[in-house]
Amino acid sequence: MTKSDLKSLVTQMYHELLENIDTQQEPNKEQVITYLQDVVMTIQNINDGDIDSVEHAKLAFSNAYKEIANKTLSSYKNTNNKFEKLTQIQEKTVQNCEDQLIDMPAIKEKLDEIQDHMSEEVQRANKVISELAAQVKELEESSNLDSLTKIFNRRALDGYLQKLCAKKELQHKLHILLLDIDDFKHINDKYGHIAGDKVLIFVARLLRKTLRDGDKVFRYGGEEFLIVLNRINKETCQKIAKRILTLVSSNQLFYQGKSLKVTMSLGATMYYPGDTPETIIGRADKALYKSKKNGKNQMHMEGKNGV
Repeated sequence: MTKSDLKSLVTQMYHELLENIDTQQEPNKEQVITYLQDVVMTIQNINDGDIDSVEHAKLAFSNAYKEIANKTLSSYKNTNNKFEKLTQIQEKTVQNCEDQLIDMPAIKEKLDEIQDHMSEEVQRANKVISELAAQVKELEESSNLDSLTKIFNRRALDGYLQKLCAKKELQHKLHILLLDIDDFKHINDKYGHIAGDKVLIFVARLLRKTLRDGDKVFRYGGEEFLIVLNRINKETCQKIAKRILTLVSSNQLFYQGKSLKVTMSLGATMYYPGDTPETIIGRADKALYKSKKNGKNQMHMEGKNGV
């Protein structure tokens, strides 16, 4: 990693940290420590000399705060739920006491004060929840990283393809791979959505480790991924696609002591001059449909005009 890369990373981290502190209503030391720990882990995972990895790290800095915000949001929700339960218990207790032949106006008055206080706390918690939810939504909409898999998201893909297609002519051949996890709904139904999330993370990590420098992997949506392969011909594209399918199907993923069998179907196509994001993804999707229809766990390639 060059000196300029290091300075760029530190500058990015500095600005993100200040912005994160400013956006929080009650920032504390623990949140800053958590953010810095995430930053350290992100920098440690950078491959020296890999420009794409450096850019990925910059995007991950803002993603670290989003996770802090989500944890804080969850904490406020738990507090809010506890207050609501206490309020219900208090109201029930007062009603029970009023039905008895007990003269307790002083106690009832004190309990009413407590209930008023708890109601105020619930309102304040709801306000904070709304503000934090809005901040998380804004961060998610502005981030180029998928919060679950930590790879580039659909927003990043749309921007990348728009710039790519605007060039019209490319100096080198470029191929697109559209991948879909086979029977993903069955995995969710049988093992639960947490298992489904584990599968998505497993696939994303495997794809990133498999690809070369300069290739890019995106989470296209749901259980679909899209890969951009640069500077390769048709034969090499087919070899890479088949290797990915083999790696996914041969690697075991264990969840709660059980081995999950994961396979993927794949559709591939090449960029042609005059392509738009819609046309190139459309061809890849058509090829993917053929792979699914013909038995899954395989790849098909779609050329221009179906050739």
